[in-house]
Amino acid sequence: MPFYAYGIEAFGPDRCMFESNFPVDRECVSYRTLWNLFKRIAARLGLSATEKAGLFSGTAVRVHRLPAVQAPTE
Repeated sequence: MPFYAYGIEAFGPDRCMFESNFPVDRECVSYRTLWNLFKRIAARLGLSATEKAGLFSGTAVRVHRLPAVQAPTE
């Protein structure tokens, strides 16, 4: 967790993104466990909804010039 926190704090959520290397990562961790870890990191850092949206999708959409998709509400 300290490495994630350092990177997110140093660069800001608008320049970071959570990602996975599935299916290759399947040998080490389940997809569900990995994404739950990402959610816990974001919660522990006390990030706002906007900052979380950036980490989970917004930065990737912007950097890779992907079409924006409406996220489901919790």
